[in-house]
Amino acid sequence: MALGPGKYDDLATELRTKTSAEGVVVLVVNGVKGSGLSAQLSLELTLTLPMMLRDIARQIEERGPGA
Repeated sequence: MALGPGKYDDLATELRTKTSAEGVVVLVVNGVKGSGLSAQLSLELTLTLPMMLRDIARQIEERGPGA
């Protein structure tokens, strides 16, 4: 993951602030600035991100297409 602001860092900041979240990950597909990912996470959360994404992928696979 690259360091520094991403294409959608402004949106990530807005989401993190409005939700009082410890961190956010924004994944945009074909948005107004194209596709991109912006993450605002502590080092600790960044290190757990692969595990969180694997868990999300497993849940998506379990639900199957169209779920």
